[in-house]
Amino acid sequence: MGYVAVKGGNEAIEKACQLFAYDRMKGSSHPLGVEQIKEQLYLAVDRVMGEGGLYAPDLASLAIKQSAGDTFEAAFMLRAFRATQQRLGYSLPIDTEKMRIVRRISSAFKDVPGGQILGATSDYTLRLLDFDLLEDDESRRQAFRERLFSDLPADTEIPATFPKVISILRREGLLTEALTAGQQEASVFDITRQPLTFPAARSATLQALARGETGGMLALAYSSMRGYGNIHPTLGELRVGYLPLTVRHPATGEAYVVGEVKVTEAEVLAKMQAGDGPPKFSLGYGLCFGQNEIKAISMAVLDRCTRTANPSSPAEDQEFVLYHTDGIEAMGFCNHWKLPHYVDFLSDLDRLRKSQELAQAGKDREDDDVSA
Repeated sequence: MGYVAVKGGNEAIEKACQLFAYDRMKGSSHPLGVEQIKEQLYLAVDRVMGEGGLYAPDLASLAIKQSAGDTFEAAFMLRAFRATQQRLGYSLPIDTEKMRIVRRISSAFKDVPGGQILGATSDYTLRLLDFDLLEDDESRRQAFRERLFSDLPADTEIPATFPKVISILRREGLLTEALTAGQQEASVFDITRQPLTFPAARSATLQALARGETGGMLALAYSSMRGYGNIHPTLGELRVGYLPLTVRHPATGEAYVVGEVKVTEAEVLAKMQAGDGPPKFSLGYGLCFGQNEIKAISMAVLDRCTRTANPSSPAEDQEFVLYHTDGIEAMGFCNHWKLPHYVDFLSDLDRLRKSQELAQAGKDREDDDVSA
């Protein structure tokens, strides 16, 4: 059996792409606008921005529409677009205490300085279908808005900043630092310009996890929580809010704020560690674009897992975690199996047939020897 080249491949591919576009628009419903996706499917937009590694809500919404809601494809498009853009500079480090909070909780302490702010979340809802949404017209929305805002006190105001819950433990000397003063990195690693090498610097680890795929990170973090690892954390603090984006002016060098970026930050407390001094809690840290709390918590758990001195599980193996949580890399490798592998498979098929012939010939010789 010989290799036969595929005929008419370009035309077939072009028609397949056109058919995919047609499937997206063939129904009788109104076209889904990019602005609608950005406003109403904002959690999907946030996830795509985080995994694509580009904070661009309009472009992420466009990618979701173009990919028919496939978040893997949408993140792939966003990261590909990012790779074509000129780099203008780097933002300056920012203290996350300056976050403009929209949600802030702690499962470590009931009463925290500034109070807990539940914000917008589905954590406390029953997971039941709301059939009223089948008739989601503007009059219903307006009635809901009026009912929601009618009881608000006139003087309600959220403080501009909140102290960090973790700082309480740090002040009491109950928290071990991930990096001591002597271990601080001379420069921040840039995974978009430098290939990962292992052991990876912590800045490289956090960057890789920040754009990791939510489900993959959750699976590995969950494995550690269940016992395939030693990290069963307590959530010190979870924050969702807007951080000021600060850069240096290209002419004057002065720092100035150019906008805000919505992020989710998680700090988890892991088991006590005893080193040269008294035992202390260890800390895991996660921060990602948009509101993606599952990812931020999983990231914090994996940050702590990959700093385990003697890894004994997949979640504690830094190389395993960082290579297998990049959803775009994983999707690309999985998808490549759909491409032609005719030559490889025919080679495997020929070897298998030959092996079976040799095995049968050996069996026939054994049978002849027994008969003789």
